Amino acid sequence: MVSSVKLAELWQRLGYRVIVACMGSTSGVERASNTLTIHRRKDFFLPDPWNYGIAPGFAGYVLGLVESERPDLIVCNKLLFWTSLVVVALRLRRYRVLLLTDAFVGMTWQPRDLLPRIIMSLGAWTVGWMVLLCAYRIVTFHPQPPQLLRRLGIAGKTQVIPTGIDLTRYMLKSQSPIPNPQVTITYIGRLESVKGVDDFLAAAVPLKKHYPHIQVQVVGWYKRDHPLVRQYEGEVVFTGLREDIPEILRKTDIFVLPSYSEGLSNALMEAMASGCACIASEVGGNCYLIQNGVSGFLFPSGDREALKAHIRRLLDDPAKRRMLGENARKRIEEKFSWEVVGREYEKLFRELLGT
Repeated sequence: MVSSVKLAELWQRLGYRVIVACMGSTSGVERASNTLTIHRRKDFFLPDPWNYGIAPGFAGYVLGLVESERPDLIVCNKLLFWTSLVVVALRLRRYRVLLLTDAFVGMTWQPRDLLPRIIMSLGAWTVGWMVLLCAYRIVTFHPQPPQLLRRLGIAGKTQVIPTGIDLTRYMLKSQSPIPNPQVTITYIGRLESVKGVDDFLAAAVPLKKHYPHIQVQVVGWYKRDHPLVRQYEGEVVFTGLREDIPEILRKTDIFVLPSYSEGLSNALMEAMASGCACIASEVGGNCYLIQNGVSGFLFPSGDREALKAHIRRLLDDPAKRRMLGENARKRIEEKFSWEVVGREYEKLFRELLGT
């Protein structure tokens, strides 16, 4: 989980020693540094549209780890992930747990397919609700509906602190006095159904007939023989996994995030920090990050014509692209930089520790 990695780094910068228990393809313990130790437990991963890992015995392992390490703070990330079940077990042992989540899976975040949506909703209003009630405090990465928080009975112990972003890694795009005739339109993320990449490609690729100077690219992991790759490989650049995301964003003019459900997107924050003109679906944390028409454009998820119209608008108006990109960077600097977010976490931790 990208947010877990980012927050572990931020907390180390604040001076804390971090011990991570997570799931993955293998089990083992890695002492990454004097301030970071990672305990991995092997899971069984259910692929798209589920995208869910299961690791039997994880809660018992964490209980043993807590008993041996005696941490000052216990933090759990992501509601209704298998790892969050440990919150209930810890509460039964009278431990206080700070629960972080970018969305309420099954409530404010839903997969596209009907059967997973039904099952996740049932899980959310049973097991997920129990996890929320057992948490001592809750931090959401973007605002959740106040009425939902009151209905769940957690409004009084919930606050918003975004994950934020390390701005030193992402530089504002430099504006050359000679405009580059090629315009690059980028999506970064997994090719999962909930991400709406099919909508992005259906909207962007036909525009190449009228705007031959554009390049459409998809950056991120995808399964071999993915149907979208087979359908569009002659017209779209599929890069696969890349480590040089800041460089890719530096060369990106328009960034698109067409998700059907979303938490607080790291990819969108990175694109905004890089000064890209961003277009995102009007869901989840996208509405928290982007001020529509000021620091980006929002559109109803699944509305391909609205998405195409936004892309066409930015292709026709380079000045608007620059303005949105500059405002996006400013928005990240003022609200989502690690300098700002770090102060909020430091205040919360001091409060929980009574210092």
